[in-house]
Amino acid sequence: MGGHEEAGGVVTLYAYVGPAEVRARSLGAPGGTPIGDRDALLAWMRGPRSEVTREGGWATYVVDAAGRLVVAPRRSEHVACAGGAAVRAAGEVCFDACGAVIEVTNNSTGYCPDEACWESVREALDRAGLQGPSAFTVAVRFRRCTACGERNLVKEAWYRCALCDAELSAAWNFGEA
Repeated sequence: MGGHEEAGGVVTLYAYVGPAEVRARSLGAPGGTPIGDRDALLAWMRGPRSEVTREGGWATYVVDAAGRLVVAPRRSEHVACAGGAAVRAAGEVCFDACGAVIEVTNNSTGYCPDEACWESVREALDRAGLQGPSAFTVAVRFRRCTACGERNLVKEAWYRCALCDAELSAAWNFGEA
């Protein structure tokens, strides 16, 4: 399962799976900014909170339960960007100065979204009228260790837990919101 539309129009949402203390600290932080169109993105990019120029165009994003792209400064926690809610997708996005999407990832250790969430990202970008790549420019594979519960980022097809060295599932296994 992942954060994508499935047959019959049912949408799977990702719950926050990161540390409880990060969630608690993030709930008092400002939420992200929903982006309805290119003008809204450009206004956010030029606004005082974006910091996008200092970050080389990078920002934190989520696709909320309604399918909207929501952005926040890059160093923001995804759970803060989402206002604590479950999301269709989460990661990092890089914009050029004109608001085109140069790069987009599913790199969020708080939500650990499956690579299949790309469809929700694509739909959110299309809905906002933003040009972007045809797939994640960096797709991250997350797995939960069933032996110790640790969240893992799979690198180079090494399906072993970084904490306890147990074998990791070949399939995404964090569950649904």
